[in-house]
Amino acid sequence: MSSRQSNLASTLHNLDGRSYGNLKQIRGRYTYGPVTVFIDRVQADPFASPSKVRVRVDRADAKFPLDLTTDRSDRIASSDYLLRAGNEVLAKLDQRALILGHPGQEVLERTNILIDDAGFEARLLVNLPARGRRILGHQAADILTRDLPEFAERLFLFGRWSDAPAGRGGNTHAPSAKGLADHVQLHRDQLQLRSHLDEAGLIGFVGNGAILPRTSGDSDLPMTSSDAVAFTSPPELEHTVELSSGRTVTGMGIPRGVTVIVGGGYHGKSTILRALERGVYPHIAGDGREWVISDPTATSIRAEDGRAVTGDDISAFINNLPSGSDTRFFSTTNASGSTSQAANLVEAIEAGAKALLIDEDTSATNFMIRDERMRALIPAEREPITPFVDRVRPLLTEQGVSTVLVAGGSSAFFEVADHVIALDAYVPKEVTDRAHDLVGVTAGELETAPTSSDPDTGSDSPAAPAFAAAPRVPTAKALRPTSKTRTARAKGSDRIQFGRDFVDLIAIAQLVDTQQASGVAEALEYLAEIFDGRTSLTEALAEVVDMLDAEGLDGITGHRDHPGHLTRPRRQEIAAALNRYRGLSLER
Repeated sequence: MSSRQSNLASTLHNLDGRSYGNLKQIRGRYTYGPVTVFIDRVQADPFASPSKVRVRVDRADAKFPLDLTTDRSDRIASSDYLLRAGNEVLAKLDQRALILGHPGQEVLERTNILIDDAGFEARLLVNLPARGRRILGHQAADILTRDLPEFAERLFLFGRWSDAPAGRGGNTHAPSAKGLADHVQLHRDQLQLRSHLDEAGLIGFVGNGAILPRTSGDSDLPMTSSDAVAFTSPPELEHTVELSSGRTVTGMGIPRGVTVIVGGGYHGKSTILRALERGVYPHIAGDGREWVISDPTATSIRAEDGRAVTGDDISAFINNLPSGSDTRFFSTTNASGSTSQAANLVEAIEAGAKALLIDEDTSATNFMIRDERMRALIPAEREPITPFVDRVRPLLTEQGVSTVLVAGGSSAFFEVADHVIALDAYVPKEVTDRAHDLVGVTAGELETAPTSSDPDTGSDSPAAPAFAAAPRVPTAKALRPTSKTRTARAKGSDRIQFGRDFVDLIAIAQLVDTQQASGVAEALEYLAEIFDGRTSLTEALAEVVDMLDAEGLDGITGHRDHPGHLTRPRRQEIAAALNRYRGLSLER
């Protein structure tokens, strides 16, 4: 036992029964054989946020395979495995005071476990025990000087690992060498398949045998295979990929263009769209969506009554308002369904989306379609909304943005669809020719469909402006709320507090957990330092992404010793949160 270790134990024993504030003196660094313990922050009282501790083991002592822990993407996968395995270690120690964080079904970059050139580190939260506001020093000593070092040794000393097979998702058994290797290889294969999408002209892929339904509306766990219908691709869209690992994956490829998914209620239309939404992230083994892979920029678009909009150019969809408002620089504190959906769409494109995922159930009808009778009743020059059905093909031809649309109540998009897929009891069928026959359209007509720059748009709507929005430039004080407390912080998974204001994230469907919301909050803090009245929103987002790619999540927090538990968000979700901040201000 080192003297530093002995000092911590004796200090905690001596603090037993004293007022809680005295715990602040235990901050510091302590050595336990190959394990170094860092006590970075001590909570002010038993009811405050938990204390922050780290445990670290040098790479030479850990002896992990270099081929699994050197490449950046491999480190993300290995860290994810260690996070799941670490929770199993804590369960075996029957230690509930230590909190490592509980991941979902996705494999994401997080701060909970760090792997770098020097070694392996776990960042934990700990609720130090108390009776009322008095320190329980003996129990605290057991947690910090016995259980915490034991946890680190079991997790980070590779030689102590069992060779037992990993459980489903790698999170139900003790850590094993085979479990780690399988976890990393699956992640590599998923990334390779994702890179193949662009080469093959696809925006999505759904593997044969995938289990897409979840156990319930409030659970992300897969439905049992005995209750779910395994996915099988229609022959016309079947695509096979041979991966460098030797694995061959076959499934439905969704080509670039406009794809419409139809079918009766409860037959699986929205289920496949939800899977594609989550397909922007890799998934763990056993999730059922391991081989649901989407374009990494794919963005879910919906109507969102009441959201704030700041300076969006929605003129490609809404123009010539009776009020005379300039829709090339449109702002409101209370957007309608149609204006919010238009704003969500143009903001997604601004953030780099090359695929849009839209469900008519969550869309504004007047934004999506305008049927023949309504066009006849209301003259085109009196209708300021150019419906999405008239803009979806120019969006593809002019911007290279594809659309996957779920439609259950209207055939309006058949005329502009490259592919129509019908779901019947979760079984997909390719019905494009039949759909085109019903509306009298041939494939050749789609290829020659007019663009927004053509004098004849193919509809009776006035020609809408082209998709040529000017860059939006936030002011230097765009993210500096008038509050002494400027720090942005997540409040659950669906809100961020920023100064006195709250940013509502509930409609951002591709935020998957609270830790990701915390990552968005840190990104807003980072953006606040970039905005100078000259840098565009697009340029600022690119700067954040480049920094994250180079330095990881620790870079966004200023390399704090213990950054807390964060998960990396995509550029699209950072932009979505920024756009919903009601204090956002732009240069004109």
